Amino acid sequence: MIHPTAIVDPDARLADDVEVGPFTVIGPGVEIAGGTTIGPHVTLRGPTRIGRDNRIFQYASVGEEPQDKKFGGEETRLEIGDRNTIREFVTLNRGTSQDRGVTSLGNDNWIMAYVHVAHDCVIGDRTVFANGSSLAGHVIVEDDVILGGFSLVHQFCHIGTHAFSAMGTTIKQDVPPFVTVAGNPAEPHGINVEGLRRQGFDAADIQALRRAYRSLYKAGLRLEQAVASMQEMAGAHPPVAELLRFIAGTQRGLVR
Repeated sequence: MIHPTAIVDPDARLADDVEVGPFTVIGPGVEIAGGTTIGPHVTLRGPTRIGRDNRIFQYASVGEEPQDKKFGGEETRLEIGDRNTIREFVTLNRGTSQDRGVTSLGNDNWIMAYVHVAHDCVIGDRTVFANGSSLAGHVIVEDDVILGGFSLVHQFCHIGTHAFSAMGTTIKQDVPPFVTVAGNPAEPHGINVEGLRRQGFDAADIQALRRAYRSLYKAGLRLEQAVASMQEMAGAHPPVAELLRFIAGTQRGLVR
């Protein structure tokens, strides 16, 4: 299953059914679980752990040192879950000791060509990062987020579940769950209604999120006033409660 031109370090650990394409280089400290396919001309550096049934396409660079001048060669990691698609020329860097020391990618993510994920990022499940989108260091992206092509995310930003960014968006502050953003800098453009419908969200919950969005962005309220308005809906509508949870934890302030 390993092409004769591939170079696999003796200290790498690959399941028996892992496929490795021509001219790929796999270094020490790399672990790859069963069912994963590594294309040609891929470079994998460790410590990196890759789960089951992933597909990594040609010319991807996975587990390389972080692009951080403070990095001094300390042992940090990249962890990748199961069933991810990682397309051409994607770069996924390991963590740094200035943070948790780990960059992590969950399950069932679709990472398109030329995407960059910097050190210490935490990415959930079922995300879609379109071509050329980039995350600076220490970014958190929750489940089911979609980043349009060439979206740029500033370091330490947090993007909530089911958020959506349009093509070419520059994100410098936290994006609340369920919200669509666009522009440079990013501005809110409503609830991600179509995405929520496709995910099977209840119509009443979507309507409640629309009301919450109006309180947060359209009613001219201060943030604490908007939160008080949304709390009345949170008990009956869990997505609104999720929105409030996110707002309470924001560190960089919200895109507003």
